[in-house]
Amino acid sequence: MKMSVEALAGPQQINTPDSAAEWPAALWLTSVAVLALLGIYHSTFASMVAIWWRSETFAHGFIIFPVSIWLIWRERCELARIIPYPDYRALPLLISLGFAWLAARLVDVLVIEQLMLIGMIPVLIWLLLGWTVLTKLAFPLGFLLFAVPTGEALVPILMEFTADFTVKMLQITRIPVYREGTFFSIPSGDWSVVEACSGIRYLIASITLGFLYAYLSYRSMVRRMAFIVLALCFPIIANGLRAYMIVMIGHLSGMKLAVGVDHVIYGWIFFGIVMLLMFWIGSFWTEPPQRSAELPSFTTKIPERRANAVRLAATAGIALVISVFWPARAAYIDSLADHIAASVKVELPQAAGFWQTAEAFTEWEPSYVGPNAKAKAFYRSGADTVGLYVMYYRHQKQGGELINSQNVLVSPEDRQVWKMPEEKPMKARLNGAPGTVLQGRLHSPTQRLLTWRWNRISGRYTTNDYIGKLLEAKDKLLGAVKDGAAVILVTPYEDDVRTASEVLQRFVDEMLPSVDRNLNDAAQS
Repeated sequence: MKMSVEALAGPQQINTPDSAAEWPAALWLTSVAVLALLGIYHSTFASMVAIWWRSETFAHGFIIFPVSIWLIWRERCELARIIPYPDYRALPLLISLGFAWLAARLVDVLVIEQLMLIGMIPVLIWLLLGWTVLTKLAFPLGFLLFAVPTGEALVPILMEFTADFTVKMLQITRIPVYREGTFFSIPSGDWSVVEACSGIRYLIASITLGFLYAYLSYRSMVRRMAFIVLALCFPIIANGLRAYMIVMIGHLSGMKLAVGVDHVIYGWIFFGIVMLLMFWIGSFWTEPPQRSAELPSFTTKIPERRANAVRLAATAGIALVISVFWPARAAYIDSLADHIAASVKVELPQAAGFWQTAEAFTEWEPSYVGPNAKAKAFYRSGADTVGLYVMYYRHQKQGGELINSQNVLVSPEDRQVWKMPEEKPMKARLNGAPGTVLQGRLHSPTQRLLTWRWNRISGRYTTNDYIGKLLEAKDKLLGAVKDGAAVILVTPYEDDVRTASEVLQRFVDEMLPSVDRNLNDAAQS
């Protein structure tokens, strides 16, 4: 049975002396195209660098590109045996990534912008050099994803796990502990698991190093995946142990040790020991590098398919023209918002149903960044009191957007006074229809408050940030730059949260239609 050489090798896996001759022009043109891509999306790339610079959690981003280039350089002998050739199947994916970047840019979701930009790099290389080159460089190019500063969404989950783990260990060691949310007390003092205690820094660093170590040390996919799972689980457990050890050091020293800067020092020393232990365990699985087998010599004539400089330059030009379109479209849509007056005033209803305006019963206020207008009012119905806060955004942009991680009920400056043990979704009726609100509890030394909040975007209520961003993106892509608002309710409570929740529901039933009318008036002003 005979089989042609073309069927065995494919058009790009050809061992000919001419394959190396194709690479100088291909390498230079591809390098220029990638640099041009980063230049076209310079604002997105600059946002990544800015985060690397200011955040210790993501400072490793500075070394990701150099490491990726080094990993590509290690494959130079294998690449020299492949004839590069443009593959236009990559164009639809490049267009899709550009569109996704545009949608993320319009609603200021930086992490999606950054992921789409990084995703364009391997797709551009696929387009210019072909699928075989892309598969050979799959890990070096995929490693670039670690340059994207992402993972902060895991912080609340990690905080909760660390608190659970620490409290459980304290109970096992028979130390009395009282817990409320991520705050807990033991006889020697009070502790809390804050963002810095979540272990997100250790986890991101461990996963990044774990992927790199697995790629360099193993050939078997099973061994690689096993080590990656180890790199994922090890730092999470280790961070729980670290938190428990710090609490114990503070407890046994009469709260003299591990309560200041030494708290951080102990953490990094412990993390270094954990990493050494993880790599030591991984060393037992190490496999020797695979020696490259020589490709057979082919004597059968192969059809010419060459990545000559003209064809490659034309392909790169097409890719860059497509890439330029999306930032240009974003700039045009942003210009539409410039014609909308930024100044606006939101009026809140004076009375509705059994509710009448009343004196303020708390000094607490939510902390939202850059609203175009803020309004607050307090109401009374019999013995019940409710505070209403509205944060209104005429048109949203970076630094002034409704859905932002900096929009919180308790700002970092207020955390010395106010504690927020929990905030979670719960079912409610909004304008007579089933809906969801975020219900939270706030504590200060003198007051307890129950809060409800939700967002009003494109005329819809939502507490889901992803749905909210999709609604914003839809409006902007269609050229309808619409407003958004956060509605926050608060009422005092003693011990019975259910009774306070019923008060807020009654307030919503009677007052929300009037609030909506006032927000509609503000949108049309």
